[in-house]
Amino acid sequence: MFQKKLEFAFVSLILIATTVLIYNYYNSYTFKHSPLPKSYLQEIALKEKEVLKNMQRNFGFSQKFELIITDDIPGRLYGLTSYDKGLIKIYLNKKVMQESFKYIIESVIAHEYAHALMFKLSRDTKEKAGHSDEWKRTCQLLGGKDCRQYVNQREIIISKMPFQ
Repeated sequence: MFQKKLEFAFVSLILIATTVLIYNYYNSYTFKHSPLPKSYLQEIALKEKEVLKNMQRNFGFSQKFELIITDDIPGRLYGLTSYDKGLIKIYLNKKVMQESFKYIIESVIAHEYAHALMFKLSRDTKEKAGHSDEWKRTCQLLGGKDCRQYVNQREIIISKMPFQ
């Protein structure tokens, strides 16, 4: 009798785990192969508007840069800013948005705008691969919550935990 209950519990657990895995895979696949949800686009636009307002207040002008959301960025890079022949573009990595959207809103957009502004003002240096003290101050003035060179994956994971 006990063995039958144990077998039933084990089979039930396997079925539940399989269902959760299929559900998560489906959500991930759907996100990857669909346009960004309207709510994401609205939050990105609101953050960009806030960054531009901070730029106007702290630098005396506001310069909007082309912001492109793509899944062509390799690896776990959250965003990057390119400067080519006077054209500045900001790229955000769609592949990491589903799991780290809050971080992208709070930190990455201002981070990349700080790079764009440094390019615009011809103040970009190779010091710390573009993450100089002046860049860090610029990032903070634009409203970046976490202005550092690399993302701390552990902190992002811990911030998602229900207990903190």
